[in-house]
Order: sequence, then C-alpha cells, then structure tokens
Amino acid sequence: MIFFGVLTLVTVLILGAGYQWLTHPIHPHGPALDLTVEPGTKPRDVVQAVSDTGTKTSADLLFFWFRLSGQARSIKAGSYEITNTTTPRSLLLMLTRGEESLRTVTLVEGWNFRQLRQALAKADQLKQDSKGLSDSELMSQLGRSGMHPEGRFYPDNYTYAKGASDLAVLKRALKSMDTHLAQAWANKSPLSPLKSSEEALILASIVEKETGKAADRPLIAGVFANRLHIGMRLQTDPTVIYGLGASFDGNLRRADLRTDTPYNTYTRAGLPPTPIAMPGKAAMAAAVQPASTPALYFVAKGDGSSHFSNSLSEHNRAVNRYQRGQGAQDSPVSGQ
Repeated sequence: MIFFGVLTLVTVLILGAGYQWLTHPIHPHGPALDLTVEPGTKPRDVVQAVSDTGTKTSADLLFFWFRLSGQARSIKAGSYEITNTTTPRSLLLMLTRGEESLRTVTLVEGWNFRQLRQALAKADQLKQDSKGLSDSELMSQLGRSGMHPEGRFYPDNYTYAKGASDLAVLKRALKSMDTHLAQAWANKSPLSPLKSSEEALILASIVEKETGKAADRPLIAGVFANRLHIGMRLQTDPTVIYGLGASFDGNLRRADLRTDTPYNTYTRAGLPPTPIAMPGKAAMAAAVQPASTPALYFVAKGDGSSHFSNSLSEHNRAVNRYQRGQGAQDSPVSGQ
C-alpha cells in the first residue's frame, strides 16, 4: 500500500509538472520571435529551430511532447510567430493547423500604380521580387504582357505570410479586379454608353477620382454618360493631372488644360486610353449603372459633395457661388 501510495503521488507530481510545463509560456519575456519552418523539415529540426529563436524551454522535452502527441508528422511549413503567451501546447496546435503569422498591406481606392508600388515596397516582411522591374516587365511576370498596369489591381486589404512575394500579392489583386469588373459589367444598365468592360474600368477610375461624397457617384457617372452619348468632351481634371505625370506640381492651371496628352479630356474626345487609378466596387457599379439625370455639369461645393447643373449658364452660376475666391483663372472646375 505504501508502494502504491508513493507511486500514485509520484505520478500525480509528474502529471502536474507536465501540465504546468505544457501551459507555461516558452518565451515569457521580450518581443515576439519569428519561426520559419521550411517544407520537408523533420520534427527534430523544427524543435531545434524553435530553440534557435531564443525560447526558454528544453528542446528535448519539446521533441518528446511532439512525439507523444502523435502529431509530429502533421507540422506544416510556414512562417510563425512565438509570443510571450505561446506555450508548448499552443505551439503544437499552431504548427499543425498552419496558423501562420500574417501581415496586411492595404491598397487604397483612387491610388495610381506608382502609389501602389510604393505601398508594397514599404510593406512589412514582404519580399520585393518586383524591385528593379519596369511596369511592363512586372506585368509580364504576372502573365499580362502588353497590358498597361494602371487600374488593374483591386483596392482592398491583402494578408500575407512573412517572406511572401510582392508578386503573389499583386496576382491576387489582379485576379480580384478581374472578378469584380466582370461582376459589374454583367449588371450594365441600358443607360450606359460603354461598349466594353475595358471602357467601364476606365470610366470607373475617373468616377473614383472625381467623387468626394459616396452618394454622388451615380450622378457623376450620369454626367459623364450623358457627355459620351452626345459626343461632348468629358473635360475632367483628374485625367489631365494623370497625363502631366511627374511634371504636375499640385497646381492645375489653365495652360495645363491646353497641353495635349493622350489623357487630356479637354483636348481629346471620349475616354482616355487607360484607367487613371484603382477604382473600387462602388465606382465600378456607378460607371455601368449611371443615374438617369439631365445634368451635363458638376462642380465641387467645398464640403465633399457636388452641385449638378443641366445647362452651362446654371453651371457658371454654381461655379461663381462655390468656387468664388479660389482663383478662377488658375483653378479649373471639373465638368466644365
């Protein structure tokens, strides 16, 4: 009885110590540690990699736990993060479930491709495989040789594992735009003058740049649809600014409106040759489903919204009302 009593006590102590070890953080202090498990890594090497990160636990005990659990062979490759709350138990769950440490990069509606590339270049732990590639070379890498990159990537939040390629993020954004554009085009209104999904993407990018208040999007699209229907030039400032490129200093002048580029919708009729920014879902919906309106003009009111006019005389009065004191000589108004 004494023997069995001692044996029971020892067993209880061992189980208690084991439970305490399983539920005690392996890295109780300091910043989070990065753990990378390459494909094909053996369980013993995974344990060694954990130890090499600087964790405060026995590698032998950790390997014993992995083997005892029966899940040592189920560990998945990936990039993981060991925090001050990670225990041997939670570590194994994380490794077998493939719960990688993810980062996020945000692509913003209305950004142009240059701004998109800058955001990817600054993204945390994102591998810069596109660095040094020209825009055309990058598009070739994405399987879209000869395609202009502007507006081809859907603005959204994209998660990725540490060390993932920026090209992988771009491929996802490219496919996402394909999907959203196809969905929008499938719902095109009979009121729309657009002849292809390509034109829809171009107009959506202009609507995105011109919209200050979300509720105005369909009306702005309606103005542009009306102008396209009657062959009236779009005369929208964001296309002029895009055409000026790096030479634009932030101040759009009357002389700029007379400077002809493929994107100057004051000097050229119809849509510009490519999108001028990344449109979001709402802008694409507005482009293919414009509001039914007689308006041919609009002007910013200064509070984010726009005033819409049916005639030039009405529009000029709105310009005088809302743009007074802003230097009419040097500050053109969209939709004139």
